Amino acid sequence: MKPVYEDDFVSLYHGDLFDVLPTLPVGSIHSLITDPPYCSGAAGVGVKADPITKYCQNGNSLGRPTFGGDAKNERGFSFWCLQWLRFCRQIVQPGGYALVFIDWRNLPSMCDALQAADWIHRGTIPWDKGSQSRSPHKGYFRHQCEYIPWGTNGPCKNRTDAGPFAGCHHIPVDRKDKHHITGKPVKLMAELVQVAPPGETILDPFAGSGTTLLAASQAGRKAIGIEREKSYIDITIRRLQASAQQAA
Repeated sequence: MKPVYEDDFVSLYHGDLFDVLPTLPVGSIHSLITDPPYCSGAAGVGVKADPITKYCQNGNSLGRPTFGGDAKNERGFSFWCLQWLRFCRQIVQPGGYALVFIDWRNLPSMCDALQAADWIHRGTIPWDKGSQSRSPHKGYFRHQCEYIPWGTNGPCKNRTDAGPFAGCHHIPVDRKDKHHITGKPVKLMAELVQVAPPGETILDPFAGSGTTLLAASQAGRKAIGIEREKSYIDITIRRLQASAQQAA
């Protein structure tokens, strides 16, 4: 399978991760940094809400496309995460990192899957999105944090080139620069990609609108992204091309 977009730093694949991952060489990746579908929150018994309804206040997606793969039940989600995390570990270097976004509902399932796939779970990084985060109603605490369970493929090396890295991030969502329904701020991803030394390769098998790829390339890291939604492939390519033009 060939990338649909490629430059000096980024290779972007349009397809299913289970088709693309086996084509990547063992040990070719330094760090896995990704934001998979959370598959949490139900509209009713056995019914999952559409991402546009679930993730957007008052159903307002601001014109962002929806995406698939977000309707698994808890057991299906755990097994699915185990499968792709195992594939990813096979191509990440010994000592390489895994950083995976998740919300509070499926945090236990993600941590279990990470360990079941033979990553060593090292901790969980909170991301505080700020007080603008929504709450179901005024009786609730705000859903103000998302979480990043992290681990390593074997022993965690004693770094002399970087670190220690921040164990908590307070970075608000920038709506003007949010290109995916669940998109993360470039500023946040710019912090996370620092775990990979300059010139090393980061893998994002759920590339979405390409924020991880963009942050990696701007920081002098290489990145491989996989995305199955054509609408988000197009958005990612536009963002990468615009960034390259600004840097020229």
